[in-house]
Amino acid sequence: MLAEIRKADAIKEIKTEERCFLLEVANDLGDELVSIARARVESGVTTAWHRLKGVSERYVIIAGVGSVELDRRAPVEVVAGDIVRIPPDVPQRITNIGSSDLIFYCVCTPPFNPTCYESLD
Repeated sequence: MLAEIRKADAIKEIKTEERCFLLEVANDLGDELVSIARARVESGVTTAWHRLKGVSERYVIIAGVGSVELDRRAPVEVVAGDIVRIPPDVPQRITNIGSSDLIFYCVCTPPFNPTCYESLD
């Protein structure tokens, strides 16, 4: 790992087909063990059912109110400060049930690669 400061404002947020916005904060050779992205889901939006093949993911909720579904189980409400652990290959989606943006960090190990993403919609 490199010793460095990664400035989020230097990175452009992108809209995804998954129905959320992502800011890829750290997914490079500076840290070969983990990737970190900031996700933003607008009010009333549910992300697409998907899973990450061979990749563990953690959501760190920092703002808003959401409802997470894992492995097609009953939804669970999440708020700022909550952590969601998602093992590899587990179907997942999240809904913004609040009136403001739902914002959370996605921490992936090994680092996220587009080839690990599988849409289940």
